[in-house]
Amino acid sequence: MSLLGRKKAKADAPETVELTESSAVEESTATPRVTPPKGRPTPKRDQGRRGPVAPAPQNMSEARARRKQLKGPKLSKEERKVARMQRRAQMDDRRSRMMAGEEKYLLPRDQGPVRRYVRDIVDSRRFSLLGLFMWAALAMLMIMFAMPQQFAVWGSTPMLALMLLMLGDALVLGRNVSRRVDEKFPDNTERKFRLGLYAAGRASQLRKMRAPKPMVNRGDVID
Repeated sequence: MSLLGRKKAKADAPETVELTESSAVEESTATPRVTPPKGRPTPKRDQGRRGPVAPAPQNMSEARARRKQLKGPKLSKEERKVARMQRRAQMDDRRSRMMAGEEKYLLPRDQGPVRRYVRDIVDSRRFSLLGLFMWAALAMLMIMFAMPQQFAVWGSTPMLALMLLMLGDALVLGRNVSRRVDEKFPDNTERKFRLGLYAAGRASQLRKMRAPKPMVNRGDVID
């Protein structure tokens, strides 16, 4: 006895085979996928090796021996004193050269002819309200913590007015510096806001505490 379902399945089998063969032929005749080149050689795996790595110490004595070996030979008390004096002399020499304005020893914020010109403009001013900033900050702290409450209320208003005047002085100085820098260095690409902030920060310091030291006197004409 035969089943109708099985006969139908057997009848449909050739069509399935034909579809499979036709799809295989289409895939074989399709354009093959090509991965584009990277444009650079593949780096080798052994790049960056620096030689064999020493094994880790197994106990505390080996760790102490490893540290002593890395530190090098132990110096005597006199040798350490001489080395400390040499380092101090080098630091003092670098600081003196930096304070003298030598370009090689200046901080990155102070390097360049533009920053030197800005410093000369600030140092040549006869009077600056920004120069009272540190004294004003000290007076404000004394009013807030050392004076009674009623005196602190009366003293806060003049200090606030002085702060506003110093802010106005900083804005005037920044505009003056930006204008003169544009006239002397037309190819300058530094932002005007940064130059104004640099000038205001130097003007707010006491003249003796400025670094590098002022190279011009008060009232000098800066071209």
